[in-house]
Amino acid sequence: MIIDKYEDHPECNNQNKLLPILSNQKMNAYLKEIAGVCEIEKDLTFHIARHTFATTVTLTNGVPIESVSKMLGHKSIKTTQHYAKILDKKVSEDMDLLKSKLSNFKIEKIESNGTTDETT
Repeated sequence: MIIDKYEDHPECNNQNKLLPILSNQKMNAYLKEIAGVCEIEKDLTFHIARHTFATTVTLTNGVPIESVSKMLGHKSIKTTQHYAKILDKKVSEDMDLLKSKLSNFKIEKIESNGTTDETT
């Protein structure tokens, strides 16, 4: 139905494409409109959407980096590895936060019963 909708669109016919390609400016305007409707306060851009797709939607859900690279249209997998490094940094930060919470929990437990329990 979508392809049929754009069958006679001049941008598609003139460029031998199935769907029109939006400029970044137009895409960002649409994303801003969507954010407003969804009451999202963060400024959405095509760049942010692409980054979120690469990290949150694909890589964190186990999609192989080679597939993500192809989906993003990267000529070199090294470009895609940038997203994986961001994930590694996030995992490290999350583990540090967990370590801190567990340390605080252990200290609180010691203070509450006056003894150490290595099993906690």
